[in-house]
Amino acid sequence: MYTANIQKLQRHFVPADFIVTDWQGLEPFFKTLLEKEITSKEELEEWLMHMSELEAVVSEDACWRQIKMTCDTSNKSLEDAFNFFCTEIQPHMQPYADALNKKLINHPLVNTLEEKKYFTYLRSIKKSIDLFREENIPLQSELAVLQQHFGVISGKMTVTIDGQEYTLQQAAKFLENPDRAVRENAYRKIQERRLQDKDELNELFNNLMTKRNQVAANAGYSNYTDYRFKELGRFDYSQQDCFAFHEAVKLHVVPLVKVIYEKKKQKLGLDSLRPWDLEAELEGVKPLHPFTTSSELVEKTIECFSRLRPFFGDCLTKMNAIKHLDLESRMGKAPGGYNCPLAESGAPFIFMNAAGQMHDVTTMVHEGGHAIHSFLSHPLPLTGFKEYPMEIAEVASMAMELFSMEHWDVFFSDATELSRAKEHQLERVITLFPWIAIIDKFQHWMYNNSNHTNEQRTEKWLEILAEFSDGVIDYSGLETYRSNAWLRQLHLFEVPFYYIEYGIAQLGAIGMWMQFKQNPQQALDKYCNALALGGTVTLPQLYETAGLKFDFSPETIKVLMEFVEQELNESLIS
Repeated sequence: MYTANIQKLQRHFVPADFIVTDWQGLEPFFKTLLEKEITSKEELEEWLMHMSELEAVVSEDACWRQIKMTCDTSNKSLEDAFNFFCTEIQPHMQPYADALNKKLINHPLVNTLEEKKYFTYLRSIKKSIDLFREENIPLQSELAVLQQHFGVISGKMTVTIDGQEYTLQQAAKFLENPDRAVRENAYRKIQERRLQDKDELNELFNNLMTKRNQVAANAGYSNYTDYRFKELGRFDYSQQDCFAFHEAVKLHVVPLVKVIYEKKKQKLGLDSLRPWDLEAELEGVKPLHPFTTSSELVEKTIECFSRLRPFFGDCLTKMNAIKHLDLESRMGKAPGGYNCPLAESGAPFIFMNAAGQMHDVTTMVHEGGHAIHSFLSHPLPLTGFKEYPMEIAEVASMAMELFSMEHWDVFFSDATELSRAKEHQLERVITLFPWIAIIDKFQHWMYNNSNHTNEQRTEKWLEILAEFSDGVIDYSGLETYRSNAWLRQLHLFEVPFYYIEYGIAQLGAIGMWMQFKQNPQQALDKYCNALALGGTVTLPQLYETAGLKFDFSPETIKVLMEFVEQELNESLIS
C-alpha cells in the first residue's frame, strides 16, 4: 500500500529550472497568485495547488540552506546563505503570504471546499491571519538568524582528553568507561567547556526573549506564552493541561526514576551515585558498542526497519542512495539531531552526531521514525496538508524506538548485551519525563515573568530542578554546573515551547507499543494510517486513527508508567 519510491513533485506553476536566488526572481510568482481571478471551485483548487507548489519550492530551498549550515558551522558562506534567506527573502514573502491567506479565506467560493478535507488547513490559515502583523516581519527575520547562533556557538565546543580533541558528543563516550576517574574527568571537562560560553549564551537568550516578547505584544498578546500556543496550533490543550502534566510526572514518574537510580547505585556498589555514573557499567563490563562506522549504523538500521516492515527499510535505503544522511559527529558540526522534511523532493534529510554509542542507535531509529512520517505524508496534495502537529510527529519517532527493539539483535548478537540495550532504552523512556517537565515548566515561568534577571532565572531553575529531584543522584560540589544546565537545551533557543510534545508523544508511543505487543502488524497498520493523514485531521482524530486516546491526564500517565515498569522488570528477568 505504501511505497518509498516517491518522486520529486512535478512543477506546473513554477518553471522546472527555477532556483531561488533573490526576492526579485521570486516575487512575480506571488504577484501572479495574488492577481489571479478565481471564478469556480475548480479554479480555486487549481490556485491552491499552485500556491502549494510555490510553498514547496521555497520551503525546500530554505531547508537546504539550514541543512548545509548545520553540517558545517565553520563555513561562513553557508551561514551567510542561510542569513540571506532570513533577511532578504523571507521578510518580503510574509506580506504576500498574509494577502494570499486573506484572498482565500475571504473568497466567496471558499465555502464550496469540502469541509472535512480542508477543515484543519483553513483553521491554520485563519490562525496565521490572526497572528500576522507587519511590524513583526523584521523582528521575525532577526529571530530566525539569532536562533541559529546557538548551533554556531555549540558547534565550536570541543574538549581534549588524553591529548586528543573531541566534540562534546564524541567525549560523552568516556561517560560509559568502567574507570570512574575517567568518567569524572570527562564529565568535568564537558561541563567546564559549556561554562566558558555561559555569558554569551545568556546574552543570546535574553536577546531572543526580548524580541519574542515584542512579537507577542505587537500581535496584541499580554505575554509570549499565549502567542506561542496559538502560533504552535495548540488547539486541543491548554497551559493548565501542561501544569497538570508537570504534577503527574512528579507524582507517578519521579518515584520510578528514584527506583531506577537506587538500583544503579547498588549495582555499581557505590555509596554515592554521581552524574558521571549514570551510563557506567561494572568493572569488566564493556560499554555497549552497537556499530563502528556511520555506514554500519545505516546498514543495521535498514535491516532492523526492514524486519519490522520492508517499507520502513526501503525509506532509509532511498535516503542513503541519494545522500540524505549526515550521521557522524565532527568538528564544526552543529549539535543535536533532526529529520528535515523536504516538501518538493519527498525524501527527507537526517542529521545527527553519532559517536558509536547506544544513544546513537536510539537517535537513529527516532529520526528514522520521523523520516517514515515524511514519506507517508508526502503524497498528500497540498504542502499545507503535510504540516502535521508535533504531538503526532513525535509519536512517529518515539514509537519507532520501541517497535524497533524487537529487532535490536541486529545491533547486539550477544543476548546479554541485547538485554542491556533494552533495559537502557526502557529506563530512558521513564527518566526522560522529569527533564521534559522541568524544561516545560521553566519556559512557562520565564515567559510569564519576562522581566526577570539572570540571577532570578538561575534561582528559579534550581528551584524547579529540586521539585523533580529523584534524591538519589549526588550533585554536591557541582552547583555551578547544575545552575547552568539549561543552557545546553537547544529547544529553548531555537524552538521555544516545543518540548512538552516529547512528553505527550512518549505517552502516545507507549500506547502504540502496548498495541504492538498484542498484535504487531495491526499496530503498524494503525501507525502508518495515522501518519499518512499528515495534518488533514485534528490531533485527537490522528490519535484515534492510531488506536490512541489523546489524553495525558495523571490517570493515563499512571497506567502507562506501570506498563513500562512491568516491561522493564520482565526484561531484567529475561
